Amino acid sequence: MNRVLLIDDEEKLRKLMAKIISLEGFDVIEAADIKSGLKKLEVSDVDVVLCDVKLPDGNGVETAKLIKERYPIVEIILLTAYGNIPDGVRAIKNGAFEYITKGDDNNRIIPLLYKASEKVALARRVQQLEKRLGDKLSFDKIIGKSSAIKAAISMAQKVAVTNTTVLLTGETGTGKEVFAQAIHQASSRRARSFVAINCAAFTKDLLENELFGHKSGAFTGATKDQRGLFEEAHLGTIFLDEVGEMALELQAKILRVLETGEFLKVGDSKPTKVDVRIIAATNRNLETEIASDHFRSDLFYRLSVFTIELPPLRERIEDIATLAQYYADIFALKSNLKPLRMTPEFVQALENNLWRGNIRELKNVIERSVILSEGGILGVEGLPFGEREYREGASVLSNFSMSNMERQHIQRVLKHTNGNKAEAARLLEIGIATLYRKIEEYKIQ
Repeated sequence: MNRVLLIDDEEKLRKLMAKIISLEGFDVIEAADIKSGLKKLEVSDVDVVLCDVKLPDGNGVETAKLIKERYPIVEIILLTAYGNIPDGVRAIKNGAFEYITKGDDNNRIIPLLYKASEKVALARRVQQLEKRLGDKLSFDKIIGKSSAIKAAISMAQKVAVTNTTVLLTGETGTGKEVFAQAIHQASSRRARSFVAINCAAFTKDLLENELFGHKSGAFTGATKDQRGLFEEAHLGTIFLDEVGEMALELQAKILRVLETGEFLKVGDSKPTKVDVRIIAATNRNLETEIASDHFRSDLFYRLSVFTIELPPLRERIEDIATLAQYYADIFALKSNLKPLRMTPEFVQALENNLWRGNIRELKNVIERSVILSEGGILGVEGLPFGEREYREGASVLSNFSMSNMERQHIQRVLKHTNGNKAEAARLLEIGIATLYRKIEEYKIQ
């Protein structure tokens, strides 16, 4: 039964509304003011809050923002005796489901309660499904039964119970952060923070500040001390994704943390000590980077004490259908669709594809296919690569030309983005100038 919290200081009106709403099959909880309403939210599993705007101890519009911050799934319908446009706009911005006027819109209350309850029910279903992977991942939630993924999981489980530094390698999109979270959750540090950062997303100076923090006055605008991510991860785990993109000067600071457990904040002369487990990840060949003087050999040897290579999706063909169905279920729920069935041709096309973007690319393709689905079916017509193209993609596996494979992949991504080269470059994780050069080199139309 859906539960409604009704907050209104007019007792007679509140009692009448509660009776009407309960006759529609809702379980109603009453509160006369914001303070008592918030207390009832703490102890009761509420779906929808029906709240007056003007209350003795506050304003319903501002309360909506507070409720959404604490209980994101709960929907709020605000009632006012004197509606006005600015309040209505602010209410919606604060997360209210609807803002209606008493008297004029009374006949809308019950239909709105049903709609809001349906939205909450969908959100709860999505939340439950996503918990299969969730924020706190464990190894038994990693999808896949192929020998390649089972071997990687077995290695990760063995190292998880230690404090050993781990290096995760593999192509982009193979699930390195998923593995890092699972290792953290299986370790003795699970009750502490897991902090992740993509080293490729920041300039050298910004990354140094993010990782190590700064002292007040270290630079213009540094008006107070700031903790870095290493301090945030104290007694927990820090995940350094794309560590191969890190500047050499920062690599030296990471090495110092590994060797001494301490670092210097920007603008500080006194070292800060931390107890942090480091899990690093890269899609680059770090030994090649060392030979090119782009990566420190001493840091590589400290990071690669225990290396786990995650298999690309094309080496996990037997897992593709299971992964695809999992993502199809999630996106169908989010789109308020019934469960979708994949046709054999659809599955075959997925299994024949090269998946240069691996699981991340598969997830994007399934989301697109769900949006384009008709009649509860996922067919090849919803794929960004047609029947001819995926057969060609499969034949490329028997052709050892890297340029041919790269050309096919760029064509597929460009078709997926409807010719949007900036978006294609982002998905390919290359610069726009590099993409234009390759288009010209391969004579891609």
